[in-house]
Amino acid sequence: MVSALSNRAHYNSLNQGVYLNQASLGLVGEPAVAAMHNFLDTVARHGNMNLTDAEEVGLFAPLRGPAAKLMNCATDQLAILGSAGEMLCQLPSLFNPRAGSKVIAVSSDFPAITRPWIAYAERHDLEIQFVTETADEDLTDTLINAIDDRTSVVMVSYVQFSTGSIVDCLRLREASRRVGARFILDVTQAAGAVPIDTAGWQPDVTVCSGYKWLGGHGGVGLAVLAPDLLDKTPPAPGWMGAPDPFDMQAMQLPLAKGAARYTQSTMSYISIVGLGVAIGELLALDPTKIKAHADDLASVLLTGLDGSGWAPFRHADDPAASTHIVTLGHPDAGADETLQSLHDANITCSIRNGRVRVSLAHYNEAADVHTIVAALKNSQG
Repeated sequence: MVSALSNRAHYNSLNQGVYLNQASLGLVGEPAVAAMHNFLDTVARHGNMNLTDAEEVGLFAPLRGPAAKLMNCATDQLAILGSAGEMLCQLPSLFNPRAGSKVIAVSSDFPAITRPWIAYAERHDLEIQFVTETADEDLTDTLINAIDDRTSVVMVSYVQFSTGSIVDCLRLREASRRVGARFILDVTQAAGAVPIDTAGWQPDVTVCSGYKWLGGHGGVGLAVLAPDLLDKTPPAPGWMGAPDPFDMQAMQLPLAKGAARYTQSTMSYISIVGLGVAIGELLALDPTKIKAHADDLASVLLTGLDGSGWAPFRHADDPAASTHIVTLGHPDAGADETLQSLHDANITCSIRNGRVRVSLAHYNEAADVHTIVAALKNSQG
């Protein structure tokens, strides 16, 4: 029997049914909820009565240290943003790829990664080469095989949202570096579920949303920038990216040291407070142990479904398969009908690209997995 790694009592939603959807809108634990409520009640609802300008700027500090530790980066490399997309939208202009070059991306990756480049390519001499992920080829190999001397940027999610496939960041970094290409990595579907090593992988930019596996709420994102980007002028600088944001100089462009210069504006301070608490909990649980917990649950899931016709996108022993996101397909299953049958069984998960996406989080236990196994089998008669 695989027990929950964290305290299930911190997630009262689990009293209402089985939740296997952390990859979408994830559950927020009681400690983070309590911190957000406290901030709202004692500070936020009172405007500046209980919050000075200096204290407002200081709200970022309690998040920066834990987030940098989770990402394994120096604190001056960590940017706190309103969303991951806030950074992703700046990257085409920040990198300003040479005319006639090409950008490599995955055709089924999350749109927030690719759409800024599609818009940029409409106005510049730039080709976007989309590679297609297939279950019979390692996605890392597919990306590397597309890299050539024309490549200026390689961008990819560490874990693919619709297949659960995981890429080899070291190999991609080495392959992109050989041709002088920038490497953009989105860890939104990985951070908080598996260890993240930006210091070892050395992407040029790593982005992450502040919810899903991190256990926070929307309205905040994180980014880790390579050292050579820390003294660049952000393409979209905001007032909060100054050394002293409240020294408001409309005719000048003062920039904070390090990645703090990429912070644009007032954002969801309530979410910042909650995210700091949530990340602290993840660090205490240990991402290595969280991953091992997902390994165990995935084994229970796939063993239970053996012979049922339900199969994962990648086989369990495929090194390119993650275990915290398992997507399942069945030759005779309809996506809408399957989702309805799971809903009827009080199971919350998602359908992505026609497949059932199962998220296996630290609060899940074997009983949750047995419930969805039975429901999937029943959905096929």
